[in-house]
Amino acid sequence: MTALPRGETPGSPAADDDVAPPSSAVPAPSTGDGPETDGGAPAAGERAEATDGTADGEADTAGEAADGETGDPKDDTADAAGGSGAGTDSDATAETDADAASAPLSEAEAELAAQRELRERIERRKAEKEGPIAAGGKLSGKAADLLAAVRAVESGEQPATSFFDSPAPAAPRRTAPQPAPARPRVPEPARAPRSAPPEAVAAAAAVLAEGGAPAALAGPAAETLGAQAADALRTDPWQLLGVPGVKPEQADGFARALLGAECGPDDERRTAALVGWLLERAALRGHTALDASEVRAALAERSVADPEAAVQHAVAEGVVLVFQDGQEDEQVHDGQGSEAPAEPDEGGDEDAGAGQEPVQVLLGLDRYALAEESLADGLARLVNACEKDADWTQAASAADSPSAAELIRAVAAHGLVAHTGGEAARAEPAALITAARTLGLRALGVTHSADGRRRLAGATGDPETAVTLAGLLSGEQGPGRDGEGAIAVDLLVVLDAPQLDVETAAILVESLADGTRLVLSGDPGVLGSAGAGRVFADVLAARACPQIVSRTPDPGPIGELVSGIGIGELNQVEAPGKEVVIVPVRDAGEAVHRTVQLVADSVPRAIGVPSSDTQVITVGHGGSAGTRALNAALKQRLNPGPGRFGGFDPGDRVVHVPAPGRAEPAVVVSADAEGLHLDCAGTEVVVAQDRVESSVRHGWALSAHQAAGMRWPAVVVVLPGDAAQGLSRSWVYTAFSRGERHLSVVHGVDQALPRAVAQPPAQDRTTRLRTLLETPAG
Repeated sequence: MTALPRGETPGSPAADDDVAPPSSAVPAPSTGDGPETDGGAPAAGERAEATDGTADGEADTAGEAADGETGDPKDDTADAAGGSGAGTDSDATAETDADAASAPLSEAEAELAAQRELRERIERRKAEKEGPIAAGGKLSGKAADLLAAVRAVESGEQPATSFFDSPAPAAPRRTAPQPAPARPRVPEPARAPRSAPPEAVAAAAAVLAEGGAPAALAGPAAETLGAQAADALRTDPWQLLGVPGVKPEQADGFARALLGAECGPDDERRTAALVGWLLERAALRGHTALDASEVRAALAERSVADPEAAVQHAVAEGVVLVFQDGQEDEQVHDGQGSEAPAEPDEGGDEDAGAGQEPVQVLLGLDRYALAEESLADGLARLVNACEKDADWTQAASAADSPSAAELIRAVAAHGLVAHTGGEAARAEPAALITAARTLGLRALGVTHSADGRRRLAGATGDPETAVTLAGLLSGEQGPGRDGEGAIAVDLLVVLDAPQLDVETAAILVESLADGTRLVLSGDPGVLGSAGAGRVFADVLAARACPQIVSRTPDPGPIGELVSGIGIGELNQVEAPGKEVVIVPVRDAGEAVHRTVQLVADSVPRAIGVPSSDTQVITVGHGGSAGTRALNAALKQRLNPGPGRFGGFDPGDRVVHVPAPGRAEPAVVVSADAEGLHLDCAGTEVVVAQDRVESSVRHGWALSAHQAAGMRWPAVVVVLPGDAAQGLSRSWVYTAFSRGERHLSVVHGVDQALPRAVAQPPAQDRTTRLRTLLETPAG
């Protein structure tokens, strides 16, 4: 495999959310060709913050919350515990988790809850007319038995020990509980969350004070646990672990202060809370379920003497659900949360089951289990309800490319189609939308970001054909709903499909009427969604529908470089117009200095792209060359100011996170008593004062997860030496493919990049959707 020009190869950590501390000196690569850079004293982050993040895989702050899918973060979180050890994390993790969970109903969550309520009414009406639709993805066999046993224990029909000690009777699949009524939604992009009642906050504060926990936790605790938070915490102190930002050590300290000698590491209240906490933390890394053995191992690391009994108790209490994948008929549960082969019949062949895939016991939270099952059923419904005899022959023959024609023909004959390709391949879904509209169909394209919407509208030539996913679900964009509450479309094309998390995908599919055609289109090489699940990858792996692979390559040196990365090759490319440039650096301080030079001077002078159109992408938020350090240095150079409103000044480039998983680039316009006024792609947004700190970050530098789904004329990718150990092909592919005209790589990792690119992508998320899609209906 050949290398980038002059042998320079950038790198970054596995988790996009953090930067590991430097462990050894990295040899400096040889100087590469690039835009001219001036000398001068390094501005290596005089205002940069110390490395912070989460040691247990929690998502990073506000603007960083859009990075949901990461490996285990390496940044250390500073505990702000009281005398007992309870407290909140002092770093950005607590900010993001508080933003995500302390708000009972955020903007996106309110809309999703409303959609669930609407969907329930629709389904009840359908059931009265024709009964439920049989579709794939139902639980069966051992998995159904296990779920039935859980329900029996919850209702009191059986003791908790019977779940593992004896077979459970079969029962139909558990249905979703009726959602609580959602508050009316006001179509404002940024709205402050509803606060808990003052009396509930005061009562919670009193209990927290008894346990030595900071008073600052009272509000989040009341919002998370409800009006009876004080009673809940007194009865079960480990419920504090459900408050965003609180870690097990802090909850343990709080419990010791309240319970005294009654407190122990094997208290069932503690172990149940730990199991739920482990699965919540796993969801931040993209998992919808975890292997039971992995949960038991994590419990053992946290001083639980009998992890198997702890898992059993958590299942009996309904904290988690149990699922089995594999050869169910050949395996039996051993009663202790592990797998054991079935006893062979007398005279039978003991090797009869040899070579069969063993059963995998998974533990999952109810919300993600229901979302995956609902999504699998919804996709099967679209496949079965599609009109198969539609005549799109003329539209296919008029297509601009063979790949577009193939996509049109596939959509004509199928209700669900997957389409894969790079940036240039987006022209094919655009051609499909245009063709469908010429046939009189209501066709619409959905994108992950406002920038993606702009690019799709440019490809179709009609702004009404493109909306963002958030705008479509909220009703602010798109055609609205029909009389049955379904989105009024005949064809929906979802671009940037890898950014779909399982809960959002389930709501979207449930909002489509029978007969609607759905196309999932995206680049399988990019990083996955910020939320839990790997919807697009699971649909492709399950082969649940026709898959159209685009034959339209991305043009130019950047396209050639990125195409090679996609197949594991880091090729040297010819860049006569300096489309691809490598800038070698020796350490993180020099990386920050060179990055500022590139954005402020070199790229505008040598490439002709202004600083406002140049985006910096780095490996994480913490560290000496993370987004915080780079944003501090870039603000000092490009828009210096006192930061009179929460550290921001008019003209600052920022990223606004209205809800977890959504990162919207914006520019600060002004600030007043009402809040911080932002310009988000032409839309004015006002962020209330108490929300600024948790939902707005400077945005000259972003992480690769935040940048997914967006493109800029020029991109500077920063790869400091202390990021080398975490590189992955997907991260490099995503970061390098964000530039339209120019890509500069600030490189300080020697040979870590080619090794990472050559390494095949791993299945880094545990999900159940593929299994559900592969399960025959019945």
